[in-house]
Amino acid sequence: MERDVATLTRTAWTALGGDVRALDAVTFTGEGDLPSAFPVTDFGSAVMATAALAVAELIAACGDRLPSVAIDRRLASFWLKESVRAVGWKVPSVRDVAAGDYPTRDGWIRLHTNQPHHRAVALHVLGGPPDRAAVARAVATWAKAELEAAVVAEGGCAAEMRTTAEWAAHPQGRAVAAEPLVHVMSHDAGAPPALAGDRTRPLRGLRVLDLTRVLAGPIATRFLAGYGADVLRIDPPTWNEPPHLPDVTLGKRCARLDLRAPADRATFEALLRDAHVFVNGYRPGALDGLGYDAAARRRLAPGLIDVCLDAYGWTGPWGTRRGFDSLVQMSAGIAAAGMRWRSAEKPVPLPAQALDHGTGYLVAAAVVRGVTRRVTNGGSLEARLSLARTAKFLADAQGTPGTAPLAPETPADLSPDVEPTTWGPARRIASPIAIVGAPMSWDYPAGELGTSAARWDEGARGHR
Repeated sequence: MERDVATLTRTAWTALGGDVRALDAVTFTGEGDLPSAFPVTDFGSAVMATAALAVAELIAACGDRLPSVAIDRRLASFWLKESVRAVGWKVPSVRDVAAGDYPTRDGWIRLHTNQPHHRAVALHVLGGPPDRAAVARAVATWAKAELEAAVVAEGGCAAEMRTTAEWAAHPQGRAVAAEPLVHVMSHDAGAPPALAGDRTRPLRGLRVLDLTRVLAGPIATRFLAGYGADVLRIDPPTWNEPPHLPDVTLGKRCARLDLRAPADRATFEALLRDAHVFVNGYRPGALDGLGYDAAARRRLAPGLIDVCLDAYGWTGPWGTRRGFDSLVQMSAGIAAAGMRWRSAEKPVPLPAQALDHGTGYLVAAAVVRGVTRRVTNGGSLEARLSLARTAKFLADAQGTPGTAPLAPETPADLSPDVEPTTWGPARRIASPIAIVGAPMSWDYPAGELGTSAARWDEGARGHR
C-alpha cells in the first residue's frame, strides 16, 4: 500500500469532503520516522495537515486568500507522543499496576485498569488481589476470548490480541470496514456563528462545549483552542486523568457538572444553547440515556456543529463497547503486526497513541469544516468518527516502514515561552503546524480539571 504522506493527506481530506485542489497548499518537511511496522510519522503528519488545511480553508472562506500550510514531520512525531516538557517537576503518573498485556492459555490479552471502576471489574472477574503477579497467574488460566467476554460483560475494558486477518473476518471488523472514515451528515441551520476572529486567530469567538476524555477528543479541542476557540471542557464530579492533563488541557477552561443533578442539567443546557460546537467522546447511547441524544441537542441548539467519536465504531455488535487506543490496537491486529515486525515474544504497540491522535485531528478538521459550512451556506454538520475506523485507515497504509531514525530532540525544538501550568512551569515542543499568517497559540496554560466555572469566557487572557 502507498505510504506517502501526501497520499494519506489526500485520503483524509477527501473523506471530509474537501476539495482536492486545496491540497496544493500543503508541504511537508523533516526527516526520519518513528519506529513501527506502520507509517506512523506520515500518518500523524497527514492528519495534522488535514486539520490545518481545514483552518486555511476557513480563512479563505472569510474573504482572504488560501494560506499555505507546512507540516514538520519530525516535530509532528514528537507531538504524537507528548508536547509538554516539565521544568523542575514531573508529569503525574498513576498507571495502575494491573494494567497491561498478559499471556493467556491461547494467546495475549490486554487489561485496561487505569480507571478505578475498570480496575474493580477486572479484579472481580479474576478473583485476585491487586498484585500484578497474582493477576498474571489468574489470567494464565483463561482462554483469551473467554476472559475478554467476561470482563466486558461486567462493564470493564479488555481486548484479546487478534491479527489483522482475524479482525477483518470478525463481525465488528467487517462492520467498521463498511463505515466511512468520517461519517458526515448535514442539517439545516440558522444564522452562522458571529466569529470575532481574523486571519491570525480564525476561530476566535467560536464556543466549543467539550465532553471528551482520554485522549482523542481532548487532542481535537486543544487544536481548536490553538486557533482561538473558546473551549469549555465539562467532566463529571469524580473523573480524573492525571497523566494526560498537562499535555491536553492547554488552551481550555475545565469545569465539572453532574448531568444527573437538576441544577447542573440546567447549567449544561444553557451552555449548549449558546454553543456553536459540541464535541462528545461518550459511548454511543450514554448521553441518550440522560436525555441528550443528537436530536435533543439540535432542538436545544439549532445549527449546532455536533461531532462525536467512540472506540469501536457506530455499527456492529460492538457499537457500544468501551475502549481505548491500546485496546483497539490489540483488537484490530496492530499489536500483532508489530509483534511480527519486531520478531518479539509479546504484543508490540505503536510507538505513540496514534489512533487517538489521528482521530483527534480528524475530529478537529470536521469541526472546522462545519464552521466553514455555516459561514458559507448556513448548513449545519454532524459527524461521527471512531478509533477503530482510524485504525483501518492506518492499517491500509501499511508498507515498508521508514528506517531512518528521527534526529534526537534538542533545546532548539522547544518554544521559547514558559507556560505556567497548574503543576509548575513548562515548555512545549514547537508546533509542527505552520499556517502562514495564523500562528498556533493558546490563551490558557494547562490546568487541573474542575478549576473553572461552567460558563462561557468573557474574554480570554493570553499567556503566550
